[in-house]
Amino acid sequence: MNFKPYPFEKLNNLLENIIPNKNYEPSILTIGEPQFETPDFIQKALRENSNLLKKYPKTSGEPEVRAAQRKFISKRFKVELSDEQIIPTFGTREVLFNFPQFLLFNKKEPVIAFTNPFYQIYEGAAIASRAKIIHLNINEENNFKPQINENELATCDLVILNFPNNPTTSTLTLDELSQWVFLAIKHDFILLNDECYSEIYTNEPIPSLLEASKHIGNTTFKNILVVNSISKRSSAPGLRSGFIAGDESILKEYMKYRTYVGCASPLPLQSAACVAWSDEKHVKLSREIYKNNFILAKDILGIDIPNATFYIWLKVDNPVEFTKKLYKNFNVKVLPGEFLAREDSNGVNPGKKFVRIALVQTQEKTKDSLLRIKECLNG
Repeated sequence: MNFKPYPFEKLNNLLENIIPNKNYEPSILTIGEPQFETPDFIQKALRENSNLLKKYPKTSGEPEVRAAQRKFISKRFKVELSDEQIIPTFGTREVLFNFPQFLLFNKKEPVIAFTNPFYQIYEGAAIASRAKIIHLNINEENNFKPQINENELATCDLVILNFPNNPTTSTLTLDELSQWVFLAIKHDFILLNDECYSEIYTNEPIPSLLEASKHIGNTTFKNILVVNSISKRSSAPGLRSGFIAGDESILKEYMKYRTYVGCASPLPLQSAACVAWSDEKHVKLSREIYKNNFILAKDILGIDIPNATFYIWLKVDNPVEFTKKLYKNFNVKVLPGEFLAREDSNGVNPGKKFVRIALVQTQEKTKDSLLRIKECLNG
């Protein structure tokens, strides 16, 4: 398999011979990892259930975790799911990599479409599945929302969306998501939305693809799946707690496949995840932190505050050179947007004009980093 270098590997190669300005503390704004302590009540649940390490975890997940995740979906999205319509997973990265391989195994010439820029696991899954890739470019011209080409979609077996979007921060309305559900049914492809940033919104809650499916009457979620994770909402990426939910007929067979994969979550982690999925107070506090960081970014850099995520998709002249200059002169690391995207059939890389900045630090550190970025932009 010919996997491409990961964006962070590309960044390390870009910066390896540059000595950063030691007059500044290092500021790393490249990775979407919340730099806050996991809430105490989650850590307490983990400690108090460490004795469960003596037991093998079920691949299907503990009933309590399923119940907590179903309740989260019910309260947040007003969608009621049965146990057969959701599978607790070991985060979502493993799902996004192995689900396409499961789904496409018997396809003679599989085709996957996904948004571009993208989370590189989508591409890795396509390579592992020997699938043809169709890039759904998201750029300034289409307001960072994928344009619909029904002729291409009609050839697809799997379409992966990612809204709220990493890295562009764009979101889709309920009606826009509903249009995608309609197309999935019309052209009989599986539609999966990666919703890992659904809870990091600045004002109004962001709709789920499950809501959109229900909205147009597809109440069995035929051809529709979503994945979500606790990592961003609870500052707990190490818990590796996620789920895949939707079409029961697909999940039934995928569950059989998962028994062979060996990615069951350890029971102490499931216990901690259960209390995290069940609580919303700590998530509201996280949202306020990220919103305040965006307010700082608006004041310092003049950006528009996005509807969701904790990223800035900042347009700059020559992003690669800007990244090198920012690191050398101000000891700040950001990620060139082109490292998160691929050239399309016309040779256009939709991330070429941008850098991604992750606002995952405290307000004090965020303000300091943003001021350095502003100085670099003005220099």
